[in-house]
Amino acid sequence: MHILLVEDDLLVASGIVAGLRLHGLTIDHVSTANLADAALATSYFDVCILDLGLPDEDGMVLLRRWREEGRDLPVLVLTARDALSHRVEGLLGGADDYLVKPFDLDELQARLHVLTRRVAGRVTDCMNHGELKFCSSTGRVWLADKPVTLARRELSLLRALLQNPQAIFSTEQLCDSVYGYEQNVESNAINVHIYHLRRKLGNNIVETVRGLGYRLGSAEKVVGT
Repeated sequence: MHILLVEDDLLVASGIVAGLRLHGLTIDHVSTANLADAALATSYFDVCILDLGLPDEDGMVLLRRWREEGRDLPVLVLTARDALSHRVEGLLGGADDYLVKPFDLDELQARLHVLTRRVAGRVTDCMNHGELKFCSSTGRVWLADKPVTLARRELSLLRALLQNPQAIFSTEQLCDSVYGYEQNVESNAINVHIYHLRRKLGNNIVETVRGLGYRLGSAEKVVGT
């Protein structure tokens, strides 16, 4: 899951970033509405966490503008505005969920997974692909009912493929999903992660599409040994 966090309080933002990365999620942080617009113009995100008290534009104004522009990015509003009227305004103004500060990080994580699950049309947290089972919120993976341990980047890569099973990803797109804005990423980093996924889950888990990139392999060929 690639998350855009729009939050001007650096202390709050650093806590969210550190906490969600511990759960294997890829998260990029910006502190203004202008930077949020720039991020959406250059990268794909699965969900946005949006604070309303931004220094250059009110978060609700920003959200309404996104919806008027046709952006269907799932948005979770995270704010100190706790009145019922504020929550109603946020939800009617385009928010998919509304969470009031102070908040529990586990609840925030759970709400993010529910949002992405809803967008994908799934009713459960776990995704099945052949004999592979992946529970997104816990990062637990099984192949033919046997647990498989994946590193954090491998989990991020697998999550991106499973959430978009028909998509063909370029190396740059996968790098964006796995690393976000992180700098100094080795040029062969994605190839290394794909190698490890294939070693742990079978060669057919990731299919190479010559000249285009990679996609999730056929479910019929994803089988345990």
